[in-house]
Amino acid sequence: MDFFIEILKSALFGLIEGVTEWLPISSTGHMILFNELVPLNVSDEFYSVFEVVIQLGAILAVVVLFWNQIWPFGKKRNTAPLSKKGLGAWVKKDIFVLWFHILVSCVPAAIIGILFDDVFERLFYNFWTVAIMLIIFGVAFIIVERINFAGRAKVKSLAEITYTTALLIGIFQVIAAIFPGTSRSGATIVGALLLGVSRTVAAEYTFFLAIPVMLGASLLKLVKYGFSFTMDEGIILAVGCLVAFAVSLLVIRLLLGYIRKHDFQPFGWYRIVLGAIVIIAGLVGFIG
Repeated sequence: MDFFIEILKSALFGLIEGVTEWLPISSTGHMILFNELVPLNVSDEFYSVFEVVIQLGAILAVVVLFWNQIWPFGKKRNTAPLSKKGLGAWVKKDIFVLWFHILVSCVPAAIIGILFDDVFERLFYNFWTVAIMLIIFGVAFIIVERINFAGRAKVKSLAEITYTTALLIGIFQVIAAIFPGTSRSGATIVGALLLGVSRTVAAEYTFFLAIPVMLGASLLKLVKYGFSFTMDEGIILAVGCLVAFAVSLLVIRLLLGYIRKHDFQPFGWYRIVLGAIVIIAGLVGFIG
């Protein structure tokens, strides 16, 4: 019975991950807060792995939904072949360029993560940091949208993103790598909007950027943990990943449909309200 309860908790964590990973409201922040309220009955070492590796389910949803836009090989729908004949006809040059841009965006966060991951986790992975960053980036979303950076966007397709823009988006992502509650998608979307990228392109680029970032972070955690899971831990992790995958499939579609007609201000207000609630809960001793 106790193990069944942990499975249910894992499914709830997967639900939260699937929703909050793609909405700019901080998946890590929500996971930290939920674990304060309904903690998994596992070791601290395993939970540190669980909260990162569960993101693999969310990544798989991006791969499934956008396969034709991210797989760089094949003649079908190849609008920019490397050459007209031979092996080059199977290479999608535009998608390779997109991946080069994504890798450039990954460099700043990768360096920070490899060198200081344990330090930042020890210093900042707490509800106070989450609350403060929820509020700060909530305000940032509202300001950016009210100034209407998206309405003046110059970059309206993924192909128009330059290496300089990709690097600057990657620098914004570093903020999320350091401070939980920022939201990786939130930081990159705010940065992209400030740089003149349209909402839809900013969101799609954020989805694709998540693939190497989450894979890298998950691999780093797994290597440090040593892949030495018990059967119970393996089941808990698998359930969380599967639920995150299923929920992500729905949330990504809904988000793309939403931002075609609306802006990000509601997410900003949500972040501010949630951040305030967390601060009050901490002050009265409800969490922490």
